[in-house]
Amino acid sequence: MKVEIWSDYACPFCYIGKRKFEMALERFEHKEKVETVFRSFELDPNADPNANKSTYSMLASKYGMSIEQAKATTVNVAEQAAAVGLTFNFENMVETNTFDAHRVVQYANEQGKAKEMSERLFKAHFTDNENVGNRSTLAQLAAEVGLDADQVSEMLATSSYKDDVRNQEEEGNRLGIRGVPYYVFDRKYAVSGAQSPEVFLDTLNKAWEEKYKAFVQVNEGDNDSLCTDGSCAINEPKS
Repeated sequence: MKVEIWSDYACPFCYIGKRKFEMALERFEHKEKVETVFRSFELDPNADPNANKSTYSMLASKYGMSIEQAKATTVNVAEQAAAVGLTFNFENMVETNTFDAHRVVQYANEQGKAKEMSERLFKAHFTDNENVGNRSTLAQLAAEVGLDADQVSEMLATSSYKDDVRNQEEEGNRLGIRGVPYYVFDRKYAVSGAQSPEVFLDTLNKAWEEKYKAFVQVNEGDNDSLCTDGSCAINEPKS
């Protein structure tokens, strides 16, 4: 079974949702047969990677509120993060552009390190308050998960993986994704947002059952009854 996750490394609920999904996956009977694929999505493609703007300043500017009001809005989010074992340090968090971070994950995927790279990027932004839009920082973070820092720096100096990121964002757009996190299970079921582990586990079981049913029905020659539950189905986009 393949689970595709559209997310952004500057999205707090993407990190919270990632942890909740992982909690569900640990309880899933067939977890060793689940392939998790990280897809690219940018909340703010126009963000300046060198602005060094605080999260509070960004929220105040975006929503027309005071810095104190902006701080208050982050309290509940930090509490939700803590509930799943995460530490969010909003006080020194740096808003940045995440395009290059997504490129690094695509590179890491080819090296078999996408899972580790994604986790390190989330922690770097939300817990360690590093600028994940800075290329030197990205190379350092990549080295921490076992990638070659020099090779990552060289890659970032080129246009490598730019098309991969844009294509995944466009694919998400065709699927109707307007916000993240967004989880797609075998292109049959979808979960939007940082839902509870129980919701993720239920969807994993449904997707697994559907996959098994489809296998049996194909063998029996009964193709007309496949994929009958369209309550949260996603159609494969036409080329």
